[in-house]
Amino acid sequence: MRIIRKIYCRTFQTVFRAALPILPYRNPKIIPSVAGIADVCRRKGIRSVMIVTDGGIRALGLTDFLEKTLAEAEISFCVYDGTVANPTIQNVEEARELYLEHKAEAIIAFGGGSSMDCAKAAGARIVKPRQSIRRMKGLLKVHKRLPLLIAVPTTAGTGSETTLAAVITDSEKHHKYPINDFSLIPRYAVLDYHETTGLPKSITATTGMDALTHAVEAYIGNSTTKETRLMAEEAVHLIYQYLKAAYDNGQDKEARSGMQKAAYCAGVAFTKSYVGYIHAVAHSLGGQYGIPHGLANAVILPVVLRMYGPACEKKLARLAKNAGVVDRKMGEKEAAACFIDWIQQMNDSMEIPRYFPEIQEEDIPTMAGYADKEGNPLYPVPVLMNRKELEQIYYKVKGR
Repeated sequence: MRIIRKIYCRTFQTVFRAALPILPYRNPKIIPSVAGIADVCRRKGIRSVMIVTDGGIRALGLTDFLEKTLAEAEISFCVYDGTVANPTIQNVEEARELYLEHKAEAIIAFGGGSSMDCAKAAGARIVKPRQSIRRMKGLLKVHKRLPLLIAVPTTAGTGSETTLAAVITDSEKHHKYPINDFSLIPRYAVLDYHETTGLPKSITATTGMDALTHAVEAYIGNSTTKETRLMAEEAVHLIYQYLKAAYDNGQDKEARSGMQKAAYCAGVAFTKSYVGYIHAVAHSLGGQYGIPHGLANAVILPVVLRMYGPACEKKLARLAKNAGVVDRKMGEKEAAACFIDWIQQMNDSMEIPRYFPEIQEEDIPTMAGYADKEGNPLYPVPVLMNRKELEQIYYKVKGR
């Protein structure tokens, strides 16, 4: 990257970090079980809600208890279950139309990160009917307070129940981009491990590694705070302790509960300290090929950490030691290398592939351009990269 652009990126990031203490970040209020949602709605005087989920979750009957609870409390509801794995602008507009048609007063996002992203973006469109989703992409383009938003995560990884981001896919342009605004942070989050016990092994694995990516990228970036460092360390410690156990036995209550807490901690960490190029590249792969976000992050994570090299060794070593992944007596270089090896071993043990052979070389410049635009100057990464440098990540994860 050219020196002038590097100066611009680092100056932008320095100013943003200085502003962190005065920005309106907040953590959602915790509801310990799905049963508590009706109580919140009653206290708020809400008589009609929209549930945003996906067809698979509803077909499995996971929303049945919520629907029953709302009905018993005489709270009217409608269900939008058309959300796809990488939610599209069409999903957002369909959800918005249903909300208005049903005269709903609140939104319950029920599912993984896709359902939550769809719900957040639909809420943004509801309060800003004249502003398209395309015009909301980027930073602080929403401004207005959304309808009451309650997030019910059924995976332990995305952390979307805590974050200010919604990631939406423009199907026409095969482009996936984030919308970032403080108003998108849910007002309430339901942390009920029972909602995660039915997760398939593959989703347990990739969403768990998604949470790990959030924690690692937040920790090694240049915009950390004492709170976000502690949250990231706690998340990695819990993932180290519980992810493989949850993968091996989906009914392990302690492991499921631990992973849900890990996802929440990682979400708090990266909401305030941001992510990096791993996410930018993952978003472009999701937009171009429909690769699930957690899977993309899992594959890319060890690749990019190795590319950062000495620039992130000190922080990676401290994270690895404080999280209990490596011995505290190790040297920095050895600890960082062992930590990256552990990440790769976790991927391998959960049958996560090392490569995406479906990547087409002719698509790489365009995807790298999207990643460059998303990451620079916003993401406070250890090593700045331009479009040409980012292209190397795609070649590595393609398997060349």
